[in-house]
Amino acid sequence: MAQSRFTSTSTYVATDDLMMAVNAAVTLERPILVKGEPGTGKTQLAIEVANSLGKPLYEWHIKSTTKAQQGLYEYDAVARLRDSQLGDDRVHDISNYIVRGKIWEAFESDEQPVLLIDEVDKADIEFPNDLLRELDRMEFFVYETQQLVKASHRPIIVITSNNEKELPDAFLRRCFFHYIKFPDHKTMEKIVNVHFPKLKKNLLREALNAFFKVRDVPGLKKKPSTSELLDWIKLLLAEDIPPEALRADDSRKAIPPLYGALLKNEQDVHLFEQLVFLDRRAGSSR
Repeated sequence: MAQSRFTSTSTYVATDDLMMAVNAAVTLERPILVKGEPGTGKTQLAIEVANSLGKPLYEWHIKSTTKAQQGLYEYDAVARLRDSQLGDDRVHDISNYIVRGKIWEAFESDEQPVLLIDEVDKADIEFPNDLLRELDRMEFFVYETQQLVKASHRPIIVITSNNEKELPDAFLRRCFFHYIKFPDHKTMEKIVNVHFPKLKKNLLREALNAFFKVRDVPGLKKKPSTSELLDWIKLLLAEDIPPEALRADDSRKAIPPLYGALLKNEQDVHLFEQLVFLDRRAGSSR
């Protein structure tokens, strides 16, 4: 059943400040700009907002080559030229060659939709500014067909960023901003329980302790994220790893089993290997 306010769902644990931020953005009718470490559920947030509120979802995943115009529409001149060479009657109607983008699709939704603009910072620095007018006025003009496209319902817009680039001030002014903090131990326990409701408490406790000890190691190039923790627990269950194997009381067990799910580059693995070596030397000298 559709709700009027966003809350946690059966598959997504939202903190109080995140729920407040989403609902504030909806009230203000402004896009919510969500930042946070990779793997903290920014993209999933839009999916869960749509599920929680019972609204259709349109997803626009941005790449380094994506242009703002593609979110509105594209004119396929190559297809029209090909059809003209083949004598196809379709060429007489230019609208046959207008490819609608995700923003256009969201604008034409029969009910208020959720529009995800994912990883906006991957595109060119001018990308966000190129969408300001359309997202402000909720309309745009199709020059090829002389058509004005207006939003039937103002979408709930979720924009995510991984902080790869600074976003323009003019764009930031139009957004409600929220930074998803990395989950603390208690929140992470709730997240894991959502995905693994039958996980034994002792394995959960040892897995979380080991995970946060890995994250706390100074000098890590890439700290493991929530999604990587979930992958790791899935592997622990599949391989039937006992909880005691995760304890770091012994320095020789400093690198957790199946660490490839948590550590994603050779520098971090080498760092752990050095720590184990140094701990062994310190232990043998006592």
